[in-house]
Amino acid sequence: MGANGPPRPRLEFRNGKPPLDEVNRRILAVLTEDSRLSAAELGRRVGMSAPAVRDRVTRLEQAGVIRGYRVDIDPAATGLPVAAWVRIRPGPGQLPKIADLAGRTPEVSECHRISGDDCFLLKVHVANLEALEVVLDRFLLHGQTNSSIVVSTPVPPRRATSSKPA
Repeated sequence: MGANGPPRPRLEFRNGKPPLDEVNRRILAVLTEDSRLSAAELGRRVGMSAPAVRDRVTRLEQAGVIRGYRVDIDPAATGLPVAAWVRIRPGPGQLPKIADLAGRTPEVSECHRISGDDCFLLKVHVANLEALEVVLDRFLLHGQTNSSIVVSTPVPPRRATSSKPA
């Protein structure tokens, strides 16, 4: 394990070609829209046989390009309508404690180590502002917090895609 978390898997290069050729980019684009497609349907959409597309997907998984398949649940539909981004500036010696606390705090859906004056950016989902206050108080023991309540989301979260820069 490295200083910034587990080491990333190395991308395999086969025959001098990176794993993200045009066919793999099409596969990733289709899977980004619907990761539950059968191999047969995925193959139809990208113009390949089911066994060939299954082999490509397996190689993308083994190379670490596809990290997993997830369910996208609306927190508000589960009783957590308040979302906030919380920046944390740790006190001296508190850096590892904040990362550990974030991992143990169920209201934290994301925790990023960031550059700048603050060291962490957390996404928090709670039932109400009082519950947000309770979460913030836990982190205040280890540093300063700065919160921004999400009012609306004009661009919903997107998965990183394999599209090439324009």
